[in-house]
Amino acid sequence: MIAKLISTELVSECPGCGSAGGQAVLAAPDRFHGRQESYTLAKCPTCSLVWLATRPSADSMNGHYGEDYDRSVAVAGEDPDRWSGRRDTILRMRPGGAILDLGCSSGGFLAAMKRPAWKLFGIEMSEQVAKVARERSGADVFVGDIKDAPYGAGEFDVVTCFHVLEHLDRPAEVLRCVHDWLKPGGMFYMMVPNIESGGARIFRSYWYALELPRHLTHFSPGSLRHMARSVGFEELSLTTHRELFFENSVRYIFDALLGKAGIRRTPLACRNSPSLPWRAARKLFRLTILPGLTWLASLAGDGESIHAIFQKPSVGSQPDRPEWAAKSSRCL
Repeated sequence: MIAKLISTELVSECPGCGSAGGQAVLAAPDRFHGRQESYTLAKCPTCSLVWLATRPSADSMNGHYGEDYDRSVAVAGEDPDRWSGRRDTILRMRPGGAILDLGCSSGGFLAAMKRPAWKLFGIEMSEQVAKVARERSGADVFVGDIKDAPYGAGEFDVVTCFHVLEHLDRPAEVLRCVHDWLKPGGMFYMMVPNIESGGARIFRSYWYALELPRHLTHFSPGSLRHMARSVGFEELSLTTHRELFFENSVRYIFDALLGKAGIRRTPLACRNSPSLPWRAARKLFRLTILPGLTWLASLAGDGESIHAIFQKPSVGSQPDRPEWAAKSSRCL
């Protein structure tokens, strides 16, 4: 049922450190849209970054996003509870300043940061979505590629990047931009899925957070640390958080089994809003059974989401490491 490891040598260059000779570790299709073409993941022998070694052309990549994907992202961004923890983390460490959100989408996080002490900026690929972000948060939003953004050295006190870096084909170049844009002592707060998590090990090619082929790079705590240090960042905090994606991952397994029996279900991308009885059953499952499954996943590995805070060094200074971050710097 679970995809087998692939031992073929790949010659693709690691997008993190540039090393050649990556080993193929997994192959899977775009399960979100219910497509059949398979894509291969390779792992770097030097920095342990995992990347999409076979990928769609740049011209065809938009077809793997589309309205269904944008809608699912927008719905998640409308939940105010999604942003409160991230906002509070920043406010504990910085009283105010200029903040830039990479991949700001419809501006949910920037709206949560809206207050007199902060100047808000964002980067978004879609002009239509950027317009919503501007109206919602009042932020100055640049439309285009992150590496083309017109910011100068030392413009920002904080840069954030929540579940965006995994979509980029040259993440190290983006980290260099962030490092340049931050003031000395500035903070980079980011989140990415953890390819070495318990959920990834349990579900393998059916793990929902693989998101092939939209996720071009896949991080572990080790590979993220390696990349951040290579561009000059110092680590303030790096933790993993449990986010099992159990329901969607299991759905992918059932979809595959039904497909082998000649039954094709509506892909997850096109699912309808769940009925009231289904929502009630799902809530009951989450309150009763899911906590036990989550505990079992902890036996297989660390949490599925990496939360990292890095700092651009001040000249001649040590990292401004807060007490709470020092207590939580190990992977949970």
